Amino acid sequence: MAGAVAAAGSAEQFHKLLQCPDRSLVVVHFWAPWAPQCAQMNEVMAALAREHSQVSFVQLEAEAVPEVSEKYGISSVPTFLFFKNSQKVDRLDGAHAPELTQKVQRHAAGAAPAAPAQEQLHARLSRLVNAAPCMLFMKGSPKEPRCGFSRQMVQLLQQHGVAFSTFDVFSDEEVRQGLKAFSNWPTYPQLYVRGELVGGLDVVKELKESGELLPVLKGEN
Repeated sequence: MAGAVAAAGSAEQFHKLLQCPDRSLVVVHFWAPWAPQCAQMNEVMAALAREHSQVSFVQLEAEAVPEVSEKYGISSVPTFLFFKNSQKVDRLDGAHAPELTQKVQRHAAGAAPAAPAQEQLHARLSRLVNAAPCMLFMKGSPKEPRCGFSRQMVQLLQQHGVAFSTFDVFSDEEVRQGLKAFSNWPTYPQLYVRGELVGGLDVVKELKESGELLPVLKGEN
């Protein structure tokens, strides 16, 4: 129904609304009844729905449909996801009415969606994690680490005599933020072996304690 905000009370309803054939853009508000900022953003959504009849607006109570929230990494409310052809093309975290309005206007107008840029970043990150058999994404460089965790990680790798390459995440903000989502690992350093995430410092320390670190670094596990 044009101008209305739909409610998705289940994963089935959510997927059905995403596949709505007469809408090019679907905006989903992940909300919670206990959060006052969500009520405010619901009012903003209702106003946007009246202005953009060609866009589908959906409310989904994040904690009531946990399988959907977990699938899309919803860790706080309000969060807004933007879908085209059932594929997520953009995201907005927090109660930012002006930014929500701008994103709706941009995507509804048929401007270039975020997906191509995201695909380019994904391809770039794939190349980076595979740039060497053992890749360490750290803060600073091996000679000048810029955090204690990165310094300890470098020392552990050097102790095992395995050749490794590094990338300073402070040198590229796009990589620094993008790799967190790419790896689903929120902190640095991050260690990759043959393109696969091993983990952060705690994981590497556990592998060292169990005697499994060297085989992992050599790609034998």
